Amino acid sequence: MYFVEWLAWLAAIDPKEKREAFKKQNRTIKNRGVYESEDEEYVAAAKKSACKTPKSRGPVYVYNQHVLEMRSGMWEDKRGLISILSLTVILSAAFNLWIALGGIEKLNHLISNGKPYGEQLFMSLFFLGISLILAVPYLMYGLRLTRLEMFTSRHLLIRFNRTTQQVYLHRPVYCGGIVTLPWNGVSSSGSDKKYAPPGGMGMPLELTWSPVFTGTLRPELIWVGKSANNFAELQAEWEFIRRFMDDGPEGLPRPHITSHFPWPWQAFTPQFE
Repeated sequence: MYFVEWLAWLAAIDPKEKREAFKKQNRTIKNRGVYESEDEEYVAAAKKSACKTPKSRGPVYVYNQHVLEMRSGMWEDKRGLISILSLTVILSAAFNLWIALGGIEKLNHLISNGKPYGEQLFMSLFFLGISLILAVPYLMYGLRLTRLEMFTSRHLLIRFNRTTQQVYLHRPVYCGGIVTLPWNGVSSSGSDKKYAPPGGMGMPLELTWSPVFTGTLRPELIWVGKSANNFAELQAEWEFIRRFMDDGPEGLPRPHITSHFPWPWQAFTPQFE
């Protein structure tokens, strides 16, 4: 499910007129800018050691001398909900259509035999109407949400390459596509407690690049790995990534490697993390 990333991309590509109209309608929202000196402070903090016990909680898909590839994306623990809701609508529409088709068959039989068919006609139209009421809005508005999750491996990937000193974010085209970012411009919520969410709970590791480093007019915000239970987990995850990129994999605990194959249960395991 790429719901958060999808919304962020839609906001980024909104026409200028639409963004200005939104600002006028929401004048009470304060937009605090980040100064260049603060950007430099965040990046400088990310270059320092965060802790003495680096550890990746994963999932990690590739790990060797040159590449570290991990799961990325926000709201991983909510993934599966869109599939469940979509299947509920699809199965309900299909079930009502099946009843309606069965009723139409009985209706033809009654008409051909000259028997009363008013009640059967009403029931057939009733179930056909329910099926259409569910199916038509879903096809018009719901299908675009379903494709964010169903029939995909449903995980964004982020690849750290030591050789090129670049970070590659793999997203679908409708979420911004593949983005290449410089390692030397990264800042992290795991580098210092003042950059992390309160307590570090319930949020994955957050990596950010300011527009100075993205080459665009907007920053890049990326969430990596599992949601943390405390700030120490954010620190350990970040230190693992930092040491890999700056010093190499020597001395780091080898993480468990997860298969790229989209096993069905991998779509729901984040909900139990």
